[in-house]
Amino acid sequence: MGILTWIILGLVVGALAKWIMPGDDPGGIFITILIGIAGALLGGFLSTALGIGGGVSGFNLGSVVIAVLGSLLLLFGYRRIKG
Repeated sequence: MGILTWIILGLVVGALAKWIMPGDDPGGIFITILIGIAGALLGGFLSTALGIGGGVSGFNLGSVVIAVLGSLLLLFGYRRIKG
């Protein structure tokens, strides 16, 4: 995937994760994109490690679901650390 696709996927996934799990999180469009990209990477790594799927392979439904789950995991961890 190209960098533009990662940015768009990150924006979509970060927004979805914040919509699914609203709360007091770091804000702003750039943080949302970074959470989405990091969530895509985390979700892709975990799904590959668990043998669930091939990871994030492009802008498709399976990749978005995996990336959203990874982003939700990041938001959950952030909230636990933040206290």
